[in-house]
Amino acid sequence: MPPFDFTIHAVDGETAARRGTLHTPHGPVDTPVFMPVGTRGTVKGVTAPQLEEIGVQVVLANAYHLFLRPGTSVVRDVGGLHGFMGWDKAVLTDSGGFQIFSLADTLSLDDDGVRFRSIVDGRWHEWTPEENMLVQQDLGADIVMALDVCPPYPSDERTVAEAVRRSADWAARCKAAHTREDQALFGIVQGGLYDSLRAESVERTAAIGFPGYGIGGYSVGEPHDLMLESLAPVCSALPREAPRYLMGVGNPTTILAAIALGIDMLDSVLPTRTARLGTAFSSQGRMNLRNARYARDEGPLDPGCSCAVCASYTRAYLRHLVSMKEMLGATLLSLHNLSFLANVVGRAREAIKAGDYAGFLGEWMNSPAAVDY
Repeated sequence: MPPFDFTIHAVDGETAARRGTLHTPHGPVDTPVFMPVGTRGTVKGVTAPQLEEIGVQVVLANAYHLFLRPGTSVVRDVGGLHGFMGWDKAVLTDSGGFQIFSLADTLSLDDDGVRFRSIVDGRWHEWTPEENMLVQQDLGADIVMALDVCPPYPSDERTVAEAVRRSADWAARCKAAHTREDQALFGIVQGGLYDSLRAESVERTAAIGFPGYGIGGYSVGEPHDLMLESLAPVCSALPREAPRYLMGVGNPTTILAAIALGIDMLDSVLPTRTARLGTAFSSQGRMNLRNARYARDEGPLDPGCSCAVCASYTRAYLRHLVSMKEMLGATLLSLHNLSFLANVVGRAREAIKAGDYAGFLGEWMNSPAAVDY
């Protein structure tokens, strides 16, 4: 078997949901899969063994932040991200394009590449697509993303069209520059909420040819219903045999709706960011542990969850940790939220296998868990 191979095992009869396996040099990844984000080489407050214990199969890191600190040569020289992080399963690196373009007041952009100011020391750096590939090759992830242009929402059609053109041009240059055979380079589709531009981006990116495709430019402020409406034709137009990666989506209900459209991979900082703010995912909906109602509550965080946090700690104790801003509170809520998502997506895989994803999704949508975080 080659280092990278994607096998589709089952497709749901009533939806486009599909179950598969992505084979990587660091082991197989069962899809659909949610991938926790470890921006600077760490999923905040959570150790690699803890991630493995709750069933995480692949984590993300970010090329922009690691390039700034500690520097990609440092990561390369100590064994790449796997050795650096102490993580022997799959790793994906984002190119850093989203982070760069979210700092629009500190960059200049042309067809050659992007010039941006460091958020660490204010120094200016220049990245061409070719230089971005060198950075990600030094980091050594299993999957790397092409450098793209991610326009904000809302953006006018002309701005988004320019982003689509540059993203396609840069994707071709990334592919030409990428030389590591033990890495899979994914292209990225842009286009905002403009259907014609999404279609153009799919056509141009698929024509270049990649082993997988990221779908970017969503979760940047647009309503979820509009995102899903726009996403459906993108999924159906992308090559069937390649994994589809919806970038930046971590709300459980939106994850399940996206899987129904044919999405295989998702990521977001949402479960750990909300945990640090004292919020827990739950089968009963959003739980704000700062609420005084939990001060003497001896029950488990979520009676429907079998994670170690729910088995070992009361709501009262977790509220105490959150109220006192104890580090352990953020860690425990992060572990629970990540375990909750891993369980939900695992149940989605089983529902697809059983040929009843539509029933599973309908049951979820009619439950208290179907809330926005």
